[in-house]
Amino acid sequence: MPGTVQSIERAAAILQVVAASGGTLGVTDIAEAVGLAKTTAHSLLRTLLHVGFVEQDRATGHYAVGAGLLRLGSHLDVNELRARSSNWADALAARSGQAVRLVTLAGDDEVVVVHHVFRPDDSAQVLDVGSTLPARSTALGRVLLAHSLGRRAPRTAAGAAAADLAEVRARGWAVERGEHQPGRGCIAAPVRAHGGLVVAALGINGPVSSLFDGRGAPRALLVGMVTDAAAGVSRELGAGGG
Repeated sequence: MPGTVQSIERAAAILQVVAASGGTLGVTDIAEAVGLAKTTAHSLLRTLLHVGFVEQDRATGHYAVGAGLLRLGSHLDVNELRARSSNWADALAARSGQAVRLVTLAGDDEVVVVHHVFRPDDSAQVLDVGSTLPARSTALGRVLLAHSLGRRAPRTAAGAAAADLAEVRARGWAVERGEHQPGRGCIAAPVRAHGGLVVAALGINGPVSSLFDGRGAPRALLVGMVTDAAAGVSRELGAGGG
């Protein structure tokens, strides 16, 4: 067997550290985490930045997973993604009483539904698999945008939009209160694959009055259900963790 390529091994180790950090580490911290000289780590990060696999916040110098790597991850076999998420999505629909959708990124402005579980009632419903949704006006889309744009978001989105993406990334879930469909809401969370890379978003969709309390806050029980289910799918995909 031929030997491994050291530079690729090092780059892979850096990507794993960057993905796990959530965009909180600079070059010195990353170098220490992977056991490399700072100059070596910086050279590898510069290359990863050039190809879009990482992105850097100019203000802090911190690195986050880049859109290029997210798009590679989004090409995870859809059948496998659907199979691995099926039990968790079914259970989430049963527990929450709401419809469940799993989406992946489709370009910069849309997400595509790859799995859809009907809400558990007898009302007429239409299967959404294969349909696209706008990324910026949906909770599912904002989850993926937040992790795709990473620390670049404040420079590419204006004001409140940038702040919203940063908050979604920090807290680990997003909400939607009628922005896409009047009276309809969504609570969504990221699904991760090996190395912590976000490859999909999982969420529940239903009436705003069902998902949010009288003050407009998402119901904590439902947020917990969604994040737990997303974490379960992530474990199925090899992300590890609790």
